[in-house]
Amino acid sequence: MKGKEVDYFTALYDVAKVINASLEPAKVLEKIVQSVVKAMGVKAGIIRLLDSRERMLVLGAASGLSKGYVRKGPILIDESGLDRKALKGKAIWIENAQTDRNFQYGEKARAEGIKSVFVVPLMLEKKPIGVLRVYSDKVRKFREGECKFLKAVANLSAIALDNARMHETLQMRCDLMAAHKYRIDDN
Repeated sequence: MKGKEVDYFTALYDVAKVINASLEPAKVLEKIVQSVVKAMGVKAGIIRLLDSRERMLVLGAASGLSKGYVRKGPILIDESGLDRKALKGKAIWIENAQTDRNFQYGEKARAEGIKSVFVVPLMLEKKPIGVLRVYSDKVRKFREGECKFLKAVANLSAIALDNARMHETLQMRCDLMAAHKYRIDDN
């Protein structure tokens, strides 16, 4: 057990390194999901982000899932009890996604070989911006250390995503100011 805790500490350190290595949101999210899947020894993981109208979750990054599963259809907040709860700031565990009513695509989970699902929210202060999910191919109860690890990664992910978005906005403003300056200098 103690060895596993060291693994999660190391995995969290690796996630932090990934976050600091890039300001490209897609690249950061992809590396985070890959790191989580590897560290937790799960079938797959995915980060979904809340759309601007806050009605659905859109793909941020995925690892270990088929393209068909990732593109199975929209994750509508009103139809996904799992995500509705998670976006209120709760970590949610589903023992068997294939049979649980709170899982929006139970039949697709069966076809993909998904059993247990653990979901944590991505929050900026108290505002939800998305969810981080891990999928197991067998019924699995996640241990306390795993839950803490996933929550810490979700918090880091939210901060990293916010920083990357702010960087993109700042870069765009700088580019616009530079273009404006060149037009003025040309006259």
